Amino acid sequence: MDTEFVNRTIHPEEYPQMIYEALDALQQKEGSNKSTISKYIESKYGNLNDAHSKLLTYHLDRMKLTGELIFLKNNYIKPGPGVPPKRGRGRPPKPKTTLPEGTELAAPKPRGRPKKDPNAPPTPKKPKPTIVPGNLAPVSKTGRPRGRPRKIRPQPAQNGLE
Repeated sequence: MDTEFVNRTIHPEEYPQMIYEALDALQQKEGSNKSTISKYIESKYGNLNDAHSKLLTYHLDRMKLTGELIFLKNNYIKPGPGVPPKRGRGRPPKPKTTLPEGTELAAPKPRGRPKKDPNAPPTPKKPKPTIVPGNLAPVSKTGRPRGRPRKIRPQPAQNGLE
């Protein structure tokens, strides 16, 4: 253990530098997880305050969000040429094809119902069916009235009278 770093107060601004140093020193091909980074920092810098784990987690997350580190399979990796690019969630977009020069695009089709032609002649109105005065409902083509037929009440049987 290096004695020059022991018993020295560590400022939160130094955490990214310490994390980079730990990743360089550990030299793991698939990256290093949070516990190995923490153990390395504790072994190098000696006794750290109680907030070390929270500060380390905060700085690792911040560096991951800003793209300074890549989080892959629960390991942190420094971005470089050999590291696969971070893939977003969901289906990847289709590759865009480039059109040859001089090609003009047609105007996109408008949304919604098309407008009426102001020069078109008006459509004739449909004649309303005539109502028969004796019957309120018009008779259909089949000769039967519309809807469900009315319920027929049974006539009460008369005893002896007929």
